[in-house]
Amino acid sequence: MRDISTLSCADDLEAALREIGAERYHNLHPFHRLLHTGRLDKGQVQAWALNRYLYQSRIPMKDATLMSRITDPELRRNWLVRVLDHDGGPAGEGGIARWLKLCEWLGLDPAYVKSEQGALPATRFAVEAYVHFVRERSLLEAIASSLTELFAPGIHKERIPGMLAGYDFVSEAMMGYFRHRMDQAPRDAGFALAYVREHADTMEKRRLVCEALLFKCDVLWAQLDALHHAYVLDGGIPPGRFAPDRAMREAAA
Repeated sequence: MRDISTLSCADDLEAALREIGAERYHNLHPFHRLLHTGRLDKGQVQAWALNRYLYQSRIPMKDATLMSRITDPELRRNWLVRVLDHDGGPAGEGGIARWLKLCEWLGLDPAYVKSEQGALPATRFAVEAYVHFVRERSLLEAIASSLTELFAPGIHKERIPGMLAGYDFVSEAMMGYFRHRMDQAPRDAGFALAYVREHADTMEKRRLVCEALLFKCDVLWAQLDALHHAYVLDGGIPPGRFAPDRAMREAAA
C-alpha cells in the first residue's frame, strides 16, 4: 500500500482508498471465504446472521449521530436517506427489517436476535467502537469511515450466488437485504467519496481520511475474527452467547 502521509491530490487519495479496499476489506477474511462457498453449517450461518444484526442495528444510530453534528441542512438531507434505508420509511420496510427476516428464515427467533443477548462480546466491542469513532472524530473522518461501501457491491456479488448455490436452507427471498444494497451502497459511496475528495484538501486531511477507512476495515474484520474463533475454530463460545445445536453441526459435518 502506498504511503498515505504523502498524498498530494484528490486523485492520489482516491487511488489510496481503493488500494485499502483491495487489501483490507473483509471479503478477504477466511470466514467469508467459507460462508460464500457453502462450507459452513447452518448453525455457523445462524451465528453470522445473529452477530451481524448488532452491526446492522447500529448503522442508523451511527448515521443519526453523524447528522447531529452537521450544520449544513443540505448535507443533512443528503445523509438522511441512509437512516431511512435501514430504519424504513413510508414506502416500506428498511434494511433492519430485512435482516431480521433473514434471521427468521434461518430459524432464529427475531425477538432473541433483537435482544442482542446472543451476540459475541467482541462483536459488541467492535460495533460500539465504530459508533464512538463517528461521534468523537472530525466530520471528515466520520464520513470517510463509511467508504467501505465502495467495496460492498463486490462482496454481495459473491455472497448472493455463493450462498444460493452452497446452502439448501438459503432461498432467493432471503437475499433481499443484499439485493437492495447493490443499489444503495454505490449511491452512498459515490456521495461520500465526492465529499472527501473535495474537503480533504491537505496532505494531513488525506492521511486522516485513509486512516478512517483503515479503522472501519478493522471494525469489520474484527467481527469476523470473533465469529471464526468461536464457531469455526472451536475457540470457545462465551457463556450465555448463541450456541448452535451441536447435534445439527455434527450431522452437517
